[in-house]
Amino acid sequence: MAIGFALPTVAQQTNAPDPKLHEEFIAGDKQFDDGFINGDAAALAAFYAKDAVIIPHDGPPIYGREAIQKHFVDMFKKIHFIKHMSKPEEYSPHVIGTAGNEVWTTGEFDQTFQVENGNPLRITGRYLTILVREGDAWKTKVDTYNFTGPPVPAETK
Repeated sequence: MAIGFALPTVAQQTNAPDPKLHEEFIAGDKQFDDGFINGDAAALAAFYAKDAVIIPHDGPPIYGREAIQKHFVDMFKKIHFIKHMSKPEEYSPHVIGTAGNEVWTTGEFDQTFQVENGNPLRITGRYLTILVREGDAWKTKVDTYNFTGPPVPAETK
């Protein structure tokens, strides 16, 4: 289950790039989270570079945008995401480095999901991403994440 690959929030850095870039990342985070909530594998795969890799917590790496999209299609057949927050303000994800057209980010995520005929579960964890500039867009080149513990029953309101 791929989780937590988010676009960076750079305004919290002392050497933050221009504000327009920060707004671009904020909008991307929202679209990414919406892709999970809507079960939209194609929209999520579009955030990845053609030769991207996801290094999941529970299996072998997933190489390439096409395989990543298939991974999401398969995941959404089993799991419905109720909440996916790759960048809640209180977690303060941040840029840890840059080089030319690359950005390295870390952060935390919080999500609630439901498997068929199951009760909602919640997980939190951490991620590391490497993004590259492709034309006018940032694309995830490398994405890895882990959980801070097993899923727990989610509060439902």
